[in-house]
Amino acid sequence: MVTALLLEREGAAPLGAPHMHVREAAEVATRDEASSTIRGSFSLTGVSVAYGRDQVIEGVDMEIPPRSVTALIGPSGCGKSTLLRCLNRMNDELGNVTVGGRITLDGVDIMGKAMDPVELRMRVGQVFQRPNPFPMSIYDNVAYGPRTQGIRRKAELDALVEESLKGSALWDEVKKSLKKHAFELSGGQQQRLCIARALATKPEVILMDEPASALDPISTQQIEDTIAKLKDSVTIVIVTHNMQQAARISDQTAFMLRESLEAPAHLIEIGDTKKMFTNPDDPRTESYITGRFG
Repeated sequence: MVTALLLEREGAAPLGAPHMHVREAAEVATRDEASSTIRGSFSLTGVSVAYGRDQVIEGVDMEIPPRSVTALIGPSGCGKSTLLRCLNRMNDELGNVTVGGRITLDGVDIMGKAMDPVELRMRVGQVFQRPNPFPMSIYDNVAYGPRTQGIRRKAELDALVEESLKGSALWDEVKKSLKKHAFELSGGQQQRLCIARALATKPEVILMDEPASALDPISTQQIEDTIAKLKDSVTIVIVTHNMQQAARISDQTAFMLRESLEAPAHLIEIGDTKKMFTNPDDPRTESYITGRFG
């Protein structure tokens, strides 16, 4: 960090990069320093999102600590999924979307030149609302990411597949049928396969957009148990409409609200989950959590 600050003050680039912009050089130095510490922390400052001329999110400030579970809650249409997609720049793929403010991952601006979007999405994986396995075998689904990273040795791929499937609590169920087509798995198994596929690229963060909303209670419990185990090694940010689920699995909760169709969504409150669900600071949070609206 000291190196980055000196570069910024003195207007110099690090040795070996004479043409690097000062801010970019500082971010590279910060990223190098962060590599030796626990990684996977986000910082959001004044984040806003607009679809064309429609401002849908405004002024979000949020800290997401590493190796924790952060739940995003709020009524439908309040920007939870949109904010989630900001964290790995998936909104870039939608077109006509403008993201303002600053988002850093381990101190590096994810919108800056020092952050390649493909690299970012390897470091920040995503699991969607409905299971979306690739139309291939269980093994090939999990090995897909590592292969795109250039890993070809079978022994290495085998080890990664096993480790990732164990991480998603699916290994014991499929270890004897890895050549089986992914579509033959149940819905809950497919979702855990998608988690394994995300884990295979060794991410620092996994984003989850209502990962259990389409699943039965038993599969939902399996997903929640998996999340509880994963937070020891990765940061998890989850969008959920299930208040009980947020209370069960998250360390901190963020409540978002769009109070009218004409107004953008705001972050109303963020804090320790236990406090949020027992003694929130804002009466709107209490009203939503207790079911008075939303």
